Amino acid sequence: MARMTGSWLSGPSAALPPREGTEEDKYRGESLGLPEEGAGSLVRMGRRIAALFVDWLIAYGIAALFVGLDPSISTVTLGIWLAIGIGAVSYFGFTPGQFFLGVRVIRIDAPIRVGFVRALARSVLLIFVVPALFTDQDGRGMHDRATGTALVRSR
Repeated sequence: MARMTGSWLSGPSAALPPREGTEEDKYRGESLGLPEEGAGSLVRMGRRIAALFVDWLIAYGIAALFVGLDPSISTVTLGIWLAIGIGAVSYFGFTPGQFFLGVRVIRIDAPIRVGFVRALARSVLLIFVVPALFTDQDGRGMHDRATGTALVRSR
């Protein structure tokens, strides 16, 4: 069910009722050709945040092995998190946290791997956190819209 107010990504027509002769999407992801439930359906915000938290804990643990509890641990953690995100998403389609929670990153324009450039752009945008908070009518964040990707259930 689409939100009544839409989002600033949707443009000014998102808050308007559907025009006569057009049909509103029945569920999130229908306009992308994704199923409503099960494998391949869009993931909700809670699972996205949980996967991000797991990935951050993994990066923090690795950083603690390298620098201990030095004040520079936050910078090292960010670098490791970025490297894990770019590498894992470009090669496997998911990060360790996403794998643990049963989600994966897909391209919405073609049934091929996400690739290095899209994974890099997506991870760099995620550093700012804010793009992930603003979603469109399908529930995809700005970072996913900008890179032509979506986070879907893998099982």
